[in-house]
Amino acid sequence: MSGDDPFADLTTPPDGIGLRVGIVVSRFNGQVTSRLLAGARDALTEHGVAADAISVENVPGALEIPVVAQAMIDSGQFDAIVALGCVIRGETTHYETVADRSAEGIARVALDTGVPVTNGIITTESLKQANDRSGGRRGNAGRSAALAAIEVASIIRRFSSDD
Repeated sequence: MSGDDPFADLTTPPDGIGLRVGIVVSRFNGQVTSRLLAGARDALTEHGVAADAISVENVPGALEIPVVAQAMIDSGQFDAIVALGCVIRGETTHYETVADRSAEGIARVALDTGVPVTNGIITTESLKQANDRSGGRRGNAGRSAALAAIEVASIIRRFSSDD
């Protein structure tokens, strides 16, 4: 599974000590997003982020994630944000709109603020695929997004402290 795990080849695991991380999680497809959230929380605490330095905000769906991520960043309380959601293809083009707009919004917030916002919104063709990517045979995308948040926030912190 190392091909699916971008952290498998790291010689030094991400270090989240001292980081403050926000998680924005969609309630839509909650049976999947609850597992993404559990994976993200576990990864953060396993890699040194204190439990009281993790704040979770629930939103209705994936489209609401970017604006809440922006508000969390604007508060000045977070070093990174983890975005979690699940969009499963249906019979209409709504899937493409939600998947594309949420990803664009997340990227825009990160670039506009300089605070990492990692995209743990899974987009799948079926509930089975969503289950596979939220703790099943394909790992947990929430965990991967949390580890990416720690790593990128640590890199940014290193550059900020080099001044």
